[in-house]
Amino acid sequence: MEHPPAVKDLPSAHLDAAHRARQVRSMLWKIPVLYLLAGVTWIVFSDRAVQALLHDPALITQVQTFKGAAYVAATAVLLYVLLRPLAQRLLGSQAQLQASEAQYRQMFESNPSPLLLYDLDSLRIIDTNAAATRLLGWSRGELQGKTLDLLAVPEDMAGLHEHVAAIRQEPGKVMVSLGRLRTSSGAIRDVEMHASLVRYGERSARLVIAMDRTAELEAQRARENALGRLQEAHRIARLCGWEIDLSNGRCNFSQQFQQLLGGPRLDARAHYRDVLVTADADSQARLDRVLSEAAAGDLREIDLLVPLRAGDGGDGGERLVRLRAQVGRDADLHLRLRGTAQDVTEEEQARRLLREREQQFRELMRILPDAVMILSGERVFFCNPACAAQFGYDSEALMGTALTDMVAAEDLAHVRRLLAQPDQEPGMQAAPRMQRRDGSRFSAALAVSPARYGGQDAMLVVMRDVSEPERIRDALATSNQELQAVARRLFTLQEEERRAISRDLHDDIGQSITAIKMSAHAALEEDSDAAQRLADLAEIIGIADATLDKLRNLSTLLRPPQLDALGLEAALRGHAGMRLRNSAIGLELDIDALPRRPAPEIEQACFRIAQEALTNVLRHAAAQRVHLRLRHDAPAEELELSVHDDGRGFEPQAARGLGLVMMRERAQTAGGRLAIESSPGGGTRILLHLPYTAQTAELA
Repeated sequence: MEHPPAVKDLPSAHLDAAHRARQVRSMLWKIPVLYLLAGVTWIVFSDRAVQALLHDPALITQVQTFKGAAYVAATAVLLYVLLRPLAQRLLGSQAQLQASEAQYRQMFESNPSPLLLYDLDSLRIIDTNAAATRLLGWSRGELQGKTLDLLAVPEDMAGLHEHVAAIRQEPGKVMVSLGRLRTSSGAIRDVEMHASLVRYGERSARLVIAMDRTAELEAQRARENALGRLQEAHRIARLCGWEIDLSNGRCNFSQQFQQLLGGPRLDARAHYRDVLVTADADSQARLDRVLSEAAAGDLREIDLLVPLRAGDGGDGGERLVRLRAQVGRDADLHLRLRGTAQDVTEEEQARRLLREREQQFRELMRILPDAVMILSGERVFFCNPACAAQFGYDSEALMGTALTDMVAAEDLAHVRRLLAQPDQEPGMQAAPRMQRRDGSRFSAALAVSPARYGGQDAMLVVMRDVSEPERIRDALATSNQELQAVARRLFTLQEEERRAISRDLHDDIGQSITAIKMSAHAALEEDSDAAQRLADLAEIIGIADATLDKLRNLSTLLRPPQLDALGLEAALRGHAGMRLRNSAIGLELDIDALPRRPAPEIEQACFRIAQEALTNVLRHAAAQRVHLRLRHDAPAEELELSVHDDGRGFEPQAARGLGLVMMRERAQTAGGRLAIESSPGGGTRILLHLPYTAQTAELA
């Protein structure tokens, strides 16, 4: 951009005007002097000539008058002749000056750079061009007469006054500075200002060319910020630059690379082997081979993962570094390898840890007994083996299965509500009915949570089959009802047993004791008849023996003495023989000797169950034969009792007899299993398994 010239650097039009001005100034004294000399010479010599030629005063007066008029006319003509070109020159100079001023005004106004003229003494703005008004936002009239303080940024005011003081010390010096100007809107513009001294009328002024550098400086600051962010990104990503001259192996590594490896600062003559020291010989050989192939021109680019030793001498540990580079030629046509190096030690460790976690997750999913699946768009995207097994699918076959194929139609709306609002109903929810591949159904408790899978939103569903717990719960409820009935029945039986024992004692044993008493009295009264007395005493002995047998039988019914004295095997033989002694039912006994004696509560439970089974055979079976078997179940380390008859049988599911309930309860209390196999017309088989020591177990 052209700067406005100083006064000493005027163009040719201004030089002509100055020359003419000097000519005018010189003629200003030449013409009066010439007129004075001519007038004095005319007056002196013309008067002498008139006096010498004429002696008549009147004539002399006339001649003097004519002489004065001629002199005035001659001098007028002479002045016209002399002043005419001077006037023409003055008018031409004025026209040129006006044209030059108009030209400079046009140049000032049309200059695309903002121009500002201010008085150096008062710092008041004299004039501005249109570009300056557009930059500053004020009109020319608003700026004229205002001081430079209007345009100064408040925090830069001190710097402005220092700058003005420097200009006043050297007013003729062209100043170039970078500053900030405030616009009418309050915005701050960064400008480069070129200021020079000019003459404005009779005073000194400064012409300032202000070039707006705001966009450039903002772009520069943006570049610096971007560069800073890039460097920070490189630092965070552990990304470094490097190059190797493949002709001689000399390398140039960035400061970040050297800091990464922790070695001493390298000079330009360092060899790459001094820096790229791998952690093992195989990696070093692989790196050298790749660089040799690149030097031979066989490779155009490399992407290599190598373990490098860090620290001075390689004693600072090991860093896993990914080297990426391309082969190119420099100005000397030497092959150079230029690229980046990235420390991926933590990344590889994180990847390894992630792989371990994924393996642990897969293993957890594999062994987890609960079903786990991930749904997206109501279709299965992932399932564990337990989930596939619950629905009767292979793991791969279940993938992509629709929700509608897995949920009973009447519970589909409930499951969809759980999937749509998982946060409102946390935990395992009320068990909807799910549907297997074969159409069978089961109840399942669901836990639902939002998840991300395959980069999209999904729902994580944990499902637990609660069919068995519900069956157990129903069985427990039934058992509780049966137990309550058993308790009531036990109280009733206890009272009936007491009444029966009381009745037997009163009606049978009491009558016998009464007979013994009467026979004793009769014997006492027989004083004279010894033979009668002996007969009475014999009768007493017979009645006493019969009574004793009745008491023994009653005691055996309550608890056989063989159970305590001889064990379970003898007690079963004795009880079965006694119960069926007077019956037409044939008895088959198959009682093995047990390897060890069971606990007392086990013997008691086994005996009572056998007692109840035989009682049922006598009362209800109408059987011809009954087979009682006791043996040792070696694989299970249990004893096995079997009571099998060929009677009329019954339907086990419909049976609600108290005796069967009591047998089940006794088996459960002892920790055993009781199975009842029967069918109408097919007889009945009671199969009991008991441990040798008491423990809690399920009913079969």
